[in-house]
Amino acid sequence: MRLPDEPESSATINIVPMIDVIFAILTFFIMSTLFLTRSQSLPVNLPKATTTQVQRSSTITVTLDNRGQIALNRQPVDLATLESRVSGLIAPNQEAVVVLNADEQVNHGQVIAVMDQIRRVPGARLAIAAQRP
Repeated sequence: MRLPDEPESSATINIVPMIDVIFAILTFFIMSTLFLTRSQSLPVNLPKATTTQVQRSSTITVTLDNRGQIALNRQPVDLATLESRVSGLIAPNQEAVVVLNADEQVNHGQVIAVMDQIRRVPGARLAIAAQRP
């Protein structure tokens, strides 16, 4: 006995679930790379300079915000104790780059006072942060 022939359905591959998975993975990678940036200073409005260079080995950051508050590696610090705190972060007979992030609205005299305190520390190389226009 022979059964009647059923019409063969054409084989199809549904790629919609695969596209959904690819977009989910892409979204995961985009979101995870946004959190890979590492900011070591407080948010300030840096002055703009066309001759800026990127410092690769910036380990210590000193921040002056627009109110004149000083922070060392995001921790508030007084001007009087800045020199001792920076020298405590630098190993003996070693050099470290100290990046000064000063807001463009800060008084010039206060920036000079902070720079003077940092220059007194042996092994500290001073760099001033700026932003490209």
